[in-house]
Amino acid sequence: MAMPDARITAEDYFDAAAGIREPTQLIDGVIVVNQPRYRHQRAVGLIYAHLLAWTTSPDGIGVVSLPLDVVVDRYNVYAPDVLWVADHDRIDPDEMFEGQPDIAVEVRSPSTWHYDIGVKKRRYEQHGLPELWLVDTAASVVLVFRRSSPAAPEFDVEVELASDQAVTSPLLPGFALPLVEIFDDE
Repeated sequence: MAMPDARITAEDYFDAAAGIREPTQLIDGVIVVNQPRYRHQRAVGLIYAHLLAWTTSPDGIGVVSLPLDVVVDRYNVYAPDVLWVADHDRIDPDEMFEGQPDIAVEVRSPSTWHYDIGVKKRRYEQHGLPELWLVDTAASVVLVFRRSSPAAPEFDVEVELASDQAVTSPLLPGFALPLVEIFDDE
């Protein structure tokens, strides 16, 4: 006898998550609840602040946001800690965000890091995300995965940045985030 699929769909997730007070995501059809800690929130805030300052500068483009639901596929609804979208018109302030951001940033949380570096990274890649930053606050490194061109079928550029380096991106001309600011907790 076949076992019924215990996973829920994105549509069911939106109905179920409405009653949950903590931050949630749908990962492979399972609702994952995650209550971030200070180190995580500090890193998220600093990354967001730097990207916001850049997007509103004369050289900046696009829009940056704190978590928004990103429907990756039928069984996956992620809420990247920070996301950036190049085309401001792709964000309707009164509607759900549709499609993939141009950059998704996931910051380490003890309860979800294995998802970030595992299934979430694979699904983002599979569904065309141009660039992913995985910020490991425990190791003080940022792992950057990107496509060398929009036509690249997978992340074919991988960079590991230490705390004495800066995150840059070909998608963000002139942007540089010194990682010492993210990893210096004092």
